[in-house]
Amino acid sequence: MRPLYPPPPERSAELRQRFAEEARSERPDLSLLCLLVGAEADGALDETRMDAAQVELDALAGQLPFRPGGPRAWAVALRELLGERYGFRGSAADYQRLESSLLHRVLQRRRGLPILLSVVWMEVARRAGAHVYGVALPGHFVVGFGPTDEQVLADPFDGGRVLTGSDAELLVAGATGAALHPSMLTPADPLEVVLRILNNVRAWAAARPERTDVALWALELSLSLPSHPARLRFERARLLVQRGDFVDGAVELEAYAELISAVDEGAAERVRGEARAARALLN
Repeated sequence: MRPLYPPPPERSAELRQRFAEEARSERPDLSLLCLLVGAEADGALDETRMDAAQVELDALAGQLPFRPGGPRAWAVALRELLGERYGFRGSAADYQRLESSLLHRVLQRRRGLPILLSVVWMEVARRAGAHVYGVALPGHFVVGFGPTDEQVLADPFDGGRVLTGSDAELLVAGATGAALHPSMLTPADPLEVVLRILNNVRAWAAARPERTDVALWALELSLSLPSHPARLRFERARLLVQRGDFVDGAVELEAYAELISAVDEGAAERVRGEARAARALLN
């Protein structure tokens, strides 16, 4: 499979504007947002290829049975189509690949992280008329079907295996050591899903110091979401300094210090110290 190369700056600027606009729309389109993330990583993902990915999701949805029944019937139908017939699933090796977080590459490889495979499940099922949503279990993203009082969970990373209550408890216990709480089963909205995908991209880049370019675009897309952790501004400022952009990094550090000074003056002064150290590197 061809390597990933970033888009040129003018294309990147266009993608980021579209991403921010879509994220702020009344009903953000999850598949489009994921494809815009993919286009920021892969300069070869042009408009034609983005359209082709959407068409593929439509075509997969067209192969599902018409109104198969209740939540469990939907979960089984998706498992049979995507997991068994087309072989979508994940493995431990997928955590080492950036393309496992890019929707268009997941559609090509039929491999990916739990959350991207869940996006495939959700987008195919939604197009076919299912009541479907993502469920952000700690450490492992899955898909839910039906209203909460009849909820059926499926694990796309395991080929769409339909989960029992004890299965979900084991997933949470394995990830956190804690018990499953009902609040963990609430549907995740599209922007929460996208932020978690970008967090995965940042985690991938953090383990590879030579890929600060990837960490930077993932942070900047995260910051363009309507709601995001304020600390991401601090992370971006530090990353700018790490990349040798000392002036802009210092300015961002000072802005973040001003933001937090009202609640933690000690932390703000430490950040100001980092800004002074960044400026000193110019001498």
